[in-house]
Amino acid sequence: MKGLILAAGYGTRFLPVTKTIPKEMLPLIDRPSIAFIVEEFIDSGIDDIVIITSRRKKTLEDYFDREIELETLFRAEGAKAKLAAVAPPKARFTFIRQQEMLGTGHALLSAKSVMGDEPFVVAYPDDLHFGEPPLSRQLIETFKQTGCTVLSTIHNPPNLERYGILDMADDGFHVTDIIEKPAPGTEPSKEATIGRYLYTPDIFGYLEEGWKKHTGGEYYHTYALKKLMDQGKVVYRQCEGERLDTGSPAGYLQAILRYASTIPEYREVLMDGINGL
Repeated sequence: MKGLILAAGYGTRFLPVTKTIPKEMLPLIDRPSIAFIVEEFIDSGIDDIVIITSRRKKTLEDYFDREIELETLFRAEGAKAKLAAVAPPKARFTFIRQQEMLGTGHALLSAKSVMGDEPFVVAYPDDLHFGEPPLSRQLIETFKQTGCTVLSTIHNPPNLERYGILDMADDGFHVTDIIEKPAPGTEPSKEATIGRYLYTPDIFGYLEEGWKKHTGGEYYHTYALKKLMDQGKVVYRQCEGERLDTGSPAGYLQAILRYASTIPEYREVLMDGINGL
């Protein structure tokens, strides 16, 4: 199974830093946020990873490549820890440039030729997951049980109206629709979608069908997903573990603090800083 990361967006909520630095490279202490997604994939048994980028994001390709000069320097110094730190992940990477920002449906279609005729996990790098089992593995487990496309959700988060909310079939498991940002009190359930999906390969046919009917602007994946829902081929998996949303500056700051709190030497600094404030 392959993994697909959608990383072509502008990251305008983080301007001006994202004028030159991809949002996905903004670090949690010393690791860029996209590295956590790659680690999740690898820990879930996915070592064939496709990343959708854009022309301003060559840094992503460089980060996952070897750094020969540093490797040579650290090997000469016998600095094993530093050598391990710059080693690329044990995965195969394919980078595809989305030349125009035409939405998630268009981004998925741009990867069709390399995804093959097999299910694949899609990750939005704004959503990080901590805990066991890794989130992608949770989706894979549910796919193996059902053979269906699987949507990842969190149950009844704060500000429910900011999410896409699932409408479910009578069995409470199959998904019949997604209602985007429903008004408070009108939501069909408390299951909110987050940025992790497992798609079956038949989604590509419906993406192409929807693209032919598309009349302009950004093209999203919802048309194709609804086609699968109408056939009873979409289920959901409630996320086990902790999900951190780095899509806004406030959420990104919260993620840094939460990640720092899990590392003893950083936790001490964090607590000293909080007490100082």
